[in-house]
Amino acid sequence: MLNGGLISIQESMPSLKPSERKVAEYILMNPGEVVNLSVQKLAKKTKVSEATIIRLSRTLSYKGFQELKLRIAGDLAQFNNNNHSYQEIPTDGSVSSIITSISHNNIQSINDTISVLSPEQVEKTVSVMSNARKIAVFGIGASAVIAQDFKQKLTRVNRWCEAAYDFDTQGTISANLTEKDVAFGISYSGRTKDVIESLKIAKENGAETISLTKFGRNPVADLADINLFTSSLEKSIRSGAMSSRISQLNVIDILYIGITSRHYDKSIDALERTRKAVQVSKEID
Repeated sequence: MLNGGLISIQESMPSLKPSERKVAEYILMNPGEVVNLSVQKLAKKTKVSEATIIRLSRTLSYKGFQELKLRIAGDLAQFNNNNHSYQEIPTDGSVSSIITSISHNNIQSINDTISVLSPEQVEKTVSVMSNARKIAVFGIGASAVIAQDFKQKLTRVNRWCEAAYDFDTQGTISANLTEKDVAFGISYSGRTKDVIESLKIAKENGAETISLTKFGRNPVADLADINLFTSSLEKSIRSGAMSSRISQLNVIDILYIGITSRHYDKSIDALERTRKAVQVSKEID
């Protein structure tokens, strides 16, 4: 079943034009009604042009209003069986409520990411990375943890990967990339200045650029040749990136398995060699 319409609207709200936002707000307030409306009727109710509604649908990466309605209908069917709200830090502070709240948020983040992650874009990413001479991964702060995880995974299967967590290092790596390489920018907000500048340099040198950000238009995604999106509707009260980090790591695992499966025998051999190489340090005398 198609879904993800409401999630994509919520994630895209900050980047929508005023007329598009007006329609988006109406849809979020009246999803059950909207799935039964035509473009003409929705335009009349929201006092915008029919073209605005079509443009909103395409901004959300859908073919048209009909696909948006189908995805909203899928959301409503799913919402009837699940609690789709993210939960903030529990006020009672009990261990039981913390376990429930954090686990719910992480599960919800992955489920919502499935709704906005394009299989076509994942396929392109796996193909480009599989054929790249070098993969450069950039992330700042919490995203640096994601970049480091991807580097560790790719190194295990003998892929040339460099990860950088500050602009000086990112800029240096980017300046030496070529059209045979890939620059992978990770930024949940899509507005991390260091990542933006690093991707610009990489792009100027001919490297293929890929982004991993939250869903919707943002500077990092606009710079990239290929866009990967995650969803995590965390509120403003956050003790660091939590469910957003989980959704990003999930995408990293998807890419890693996609790349290793393209070169299965070589990957298995490399994994076995690296396992043996580090096993000695783990043995107890």
